[in-house]
Amino acid sequence: MEQTQHSQEARQGVTAIAAAVQMGSGRDVAANLALAQAALREAHGQGAKLAVLPENFALMADSQELRLRHAETDEGGPMQEAISGACRTLGMWVVAGTIPMRSRDPARLRAACLVFNDHGERVARYDKIHLFDVDLGPGERYAESDGFEAGPAAVTVPTPWGRLGLAICYDLRFPELFRALLDGGAEMVALPAAFTVPTGQAHWEVLVRARAIENSSYIIAAAQSGRHDNGRTTYGHSLIVDPWGAILAERPEGPGIAMARIDQATLAAVRRRLPSVMHRRLL
Repeated sequence: MEQTQHSQEARQGVTAIAAAVQMGSGRDVAANLALAQAALREAHGQGAKLAVLPENFALMADSQELRLRHAETDEGGPMQEAISGACRTLGMWVVAGTIPMRSRDPARLRAACLVFNDHGERVARYDKIHLFDVDLGPGERYAESDGFEAGPAAVTVPTPWGRLGLAICYDLRFPELFRALLDGGAEMVALPAAFTVPTGQAHWEVLVRARAIENSSYIIAAAQSGRHDNGRTTYGHSLIVDPWGAILAERPEGPGIAMARIDQATLAAVRRRLPSVMHRRLL
């Protein structure tokens, strides 16, 4: 923790505008990628240096067969190439929501969150750890583990504006993952998501703000929104929350962008004034 604190102090003058991109993705990968690229151009035009795309940004599938057909590998693929090219062209960092990636099991996939730097290089991959297996009532049953396998580890990555932790949607409900990201030096967390309407209405904002407050970290939460080709309806309300828990920006519904400044001086001040992350004791 002492090393992390010194690195924060050295970067107190560093700021950047971040964007949480909200989409209403469907089954057409090419159409989704075109919309994502347009949103990234818009965010760049408004000064964003870092953008987060939502979960399933390139494919909101209605079948495992469709996911398998479009699944990519570490060697690349159209989804990765599209985002990598946008990063090179625009000179910005992008957290590419989730992309279906092949696993050793030919029938199952990984939900992978990939990070590309401003040269278009892939610099991090996080595979979703917590799979969404729930029964919320009529018409709201999900069994993500039927088609996906869980990832193995928490991931953080250095950026010019601080160390970035990665989490995906249902991960938001597991504070121990965010503690692991904090222990990995995270000062901000990218959270691509596709929350359901009932869980979003009840829990989305309070959980995003709680994870920001308890870890004294920025949270950039990019969501899906609206009715999708596969019959799902997602909640939207993309958020950027600061380390004090204040909502800096929100996109309530529909496609669009929430933008706010990530400021190392603010983060350092919060961690100095209320140093709860330094006061942790394990019982």
